[in-house]
Amino acid sequence: MTENALLLAVDTCGPAGSIALGRVRDAALDLLGEAELAGGEYAALLVQAIADLLRTADGGIADLAGIVVVSGPGSFTGIRVGLATVKALAESLDLPVVTVSRLTLLAHLAKAECAVLDAHRGQLYCGMYGDGEAREMLLTAGEINSMGGLTGERPGRVAVCEESVAQLLEELCGEPELVRVAAPTAVDALRFSLGRWRAGEFADVATLDGFYLRGADAKVAARLD
Repeated sequence: MTENALLLAVDTCGPAGSIALGRVRDAALDLLGEAELAGGEYAALLVQAIADLLRTADGGIADLAGIVVVSGPGSFTGIRVGLATVKALAESLDLPVVTVSRLTLLAHLAKAECAVLDAHRGQLYCGMYGDGEAREMLLTAGEINSMGGLTGERPGRVAVCEESVAQLLEELCGEPELVRVAAPTAVDALRFSLGRWRAGEFADVATLDGFYLRGADAKVAARLD
């Protein structure tokens, strides 16, 4: 990746979304701006919000060098809107794309071995990152209880950004150390992904899809991220 590259980050996975714009200068990332997006209105707001953010940085769509996108898990509709927009920009401008999991971001922010998000319908999105292996899956409270907790016999930190999830985990299995942090944003994704940009770890835009975790194979879903 060249220096002075203008990078856009998009996150439409959660109850509220965000976008961010940064420029790579001297091996560091300068944040040029960010904007929040109201949940449930991504389809109506996202494209205009990107244009407005670029305008405040005295740039345009053609000035972008690449895109970072949070690909899930989270809101099915939100993920679809975000990825459709990113794919359209990437394909039309021939831009590279880096994807990142929302669970991975949450664990990174909390410096934790595990991260948990509310998946609704009585389920939780769980990411486990110990022992050099990353697993992200969809679990019920009963399944977590039968496992003896998310960290098992080896105490570890569990990252949460939703108080309802924290209370459930405390009641369910008394996790030894819950770490409460703010929900990840596009700014977090932009900063986290800088190393992947430099390493050229780009997604295949033609087959780019959301990381939903919910489906027939959700219980055995696993990925490195």
